[in-house]
Amino acid sequence: MKLNRIDQIAKPRFRIAVLVLVWLAQSGGVLSSSAIAAQVKTHATFLRRVMAQLNRAGIVEAKEGRDGGYYMTRCPKELTLADIYRSLPDEREEDSQEELDCGEVGVQLDRHLEALMNQAEQQLVLFLGQYTLADVMDSIGFGQVGPSEELLELKQENRLL
Repeated sequence: MKLNRIDQIAKPRFRIAVLVLVWLAQSGGVLSSSAIAAQVKTHATFLRRVMAQLNRAGIVEAKEGRDGGYYMTRCPKELTLADIYRSLPDEREEDSQEELDCGEVGVQLDRHLEALMNQAEQQLVLFLGQYTLADVMDSIGFGQVGPSEELLELKQENRLL
């Protein structure tokens, strides 16, 4: 896969999470992990990891059984990109395990850069909070459906899971 700027700036799973949510919102129903994986062209195991994070954040839920899969629990118009971003772990820390011994200057530089990067990420989250999933879908010409009335009724009646 070609490295995009989004992969350099955002959390590694952010792009795939937004793409998955666009497909789920457009479908308006329950989609299996294998169907979603085929649609977004990623491995089902990787997808399930992303979906687990979105599930913990209350953005999606899983329906078990023969007709099971994932469905959105929030309306695309109310789900911000910041909500999605915050739901995902930051795995970049695991990628950079290289230790540099630059003495006291290096330690001070690391602290300063870490503080700057934390501020930059806070600004990124504020910026992403200005846009909803519906905004993204509109900008790419992808129709919105959102959670179906049937799914919302099933959830209210606690008949899911």
